[in-house]
Amino acid sequence: MCIGVFLWQAHPLYPFVLLNNRDEYHERPTKALSWWEDLDILGGRDEVGGGTWLGCSRQGRFAFLTNVLEPHNSLIVHAQTRGNLPLLFLKANELKREAGNYNGFNLIVGDVGSKCMYYITNRAKGGDEGISVSVEKVSPGLHVLSNASLDSPWHKCERLKQRFQQEMVRYGEGEIRVEDMIHRVMKDRVKADQARLPHICSLDWESHLSSIFVQVHTPLGVYGTRSTSALTVTSTGEVSFYELYLDTSNTWKEHLINFYIN
Repeated sequence: MCIGVFLWQAHPLYPFVLLNNRDEYHERPTKALSWWEDLDILGGRDEVGGGTWLGCSRQGRFAFLTNVLEPHNSLIVHAQTRGNLPLLFLKANELKREAGNYNGFNLIVGDVGSKCMYYITNRAKGGDEGISVSVEKVSPGLHVLSNASLDSPWHKCERLKQRFQQEMVRYGEGEIRVEDMIHRVMKDRVKADQARLPHICSLDWESHLSSIFVQVHTPLGVYGTRSTSALTVTSTGEVSFYELYLDTSNTWKEHLINFYIN
């Protein structure tokens, strides 16, 4: 399902800071963070659908995705994979006209050079027949995106925002060590009380998904957080993409890729 917390145009050294957890079945084939051979994209890759949940380009464009939590019986059975959506933006293709072909999604897209960021969803409130595409400019500041609308006051979102703010106080206006922040912020397993669950689907399932770091055993295998990423951009144009991920042997590994925006 995924969750991300990000700081946009609100720090003297970092125009953009993002921490992101990807939640998925642990057995789903996934390629770890790398430059893609067929596209100018840096990110992990879902080897089933072929898309990504978080990626960036050498031109300073970035995109990340979360699913919208919906009742199972409302899903489009043969919908396109939502991992295509970040790719469409990174390849400079049209997004809005494609939105009806996907189950519920939230997408953040941005361009560091133009200082523009947008939030796109096909589950805007008040939509007809469940499909209503919304494109909103994201204001500078701190934001959290999970499986409802941007900055929705869900337990995990408010908890993540608070913990991120505490870390920013620790670092002040100096250099941020995101590798350390990940362990202090993104590994939180505290679940919501039942009264704070959104009551959209099974309460048991919602409870399992209500923590920042997710892990649940299901009949289909272990589902939960299988990678944590940190993407930062400095005021000099240096991009750092760090990933902590589960490999095929179910061992946590990490790597870091740096580059400068063209």
